[in-house]
Amino acid sequence: MSRDPWRILEEEILNCTKCKLHMYRRRAVPGEGNRNSVLVFIGEAPGEKEDEQGRPFVGPAGKLLTELIESTGYRREDFYITNIVKCRPPGNRDPEDDEINACLPYLIKQLELVKPRIIVCLGRHSARTIFKLAGLKWTNMSTQHGKVYSIRLFNFNVKIIPTYHPAAALYNPQLKSSLEEDFKKSIKPVLSEVLEARSVKKTLLDFSCEKKSSLLK
Repeated sequence: MSRDPWRILEEEILNCTKCKLHMYRRRAVPGEGNRNSVLVFIGEAPGEKEDEQGRPFVGPAGKLLTELIESTGYRREDFYITNIVKCRPPGNRDPEDDEINACLPYLIKQLELVKPRIIVCLGRHSARTIFKLAGLKWTNMSTQHGKVYSIRLFNFNVKIIPTYHPAAALYNPQLKSSLEEDFKKSIKPVLSEVLEARSVKKTLLDFSCEKKSSLLK
């Protein structure tokens, strides 16, 4: 009997020693949420509260993210949430390239398992990393936030939306306004579009099955 791929992956993350961050962590933070979600939020790295609890976005930035998600009419639990790196960098510094590269196979596996239709990159390090994976050119957040990029990634179609990290928005009211606008004008409409398309597809599939069943009677 094969083991649950999610359980295997999370055990690997929790016991990882691939980069120097493992020497400083209390707990690794694999991610959490709906593993069948159409949308995945990807932050940059765990902070102090996340390191304590082993969960992503549970500090002040997490509270803001939860509020932003709820502003779309959904709950945090409806989506999958993770980070580029799974262990907290000392002093909440930016993750370094070698740390990102060491952790990247875990993120790739998560995306392959979820197969999201939308990826929201929270912060420039998240956006830069995902854009590189997707073969897209990353310039900066000020010119690219809120834009929707439709590409094929790991054999599935996905829309990538970069936006500011909630932590940055807490310290800059102007960034917070931009972040709120991105959720209102980009993330929510794209989410509605994807969910509507999925609903239509499901309805057509159900109708096809019903028609086939009636022909067999």
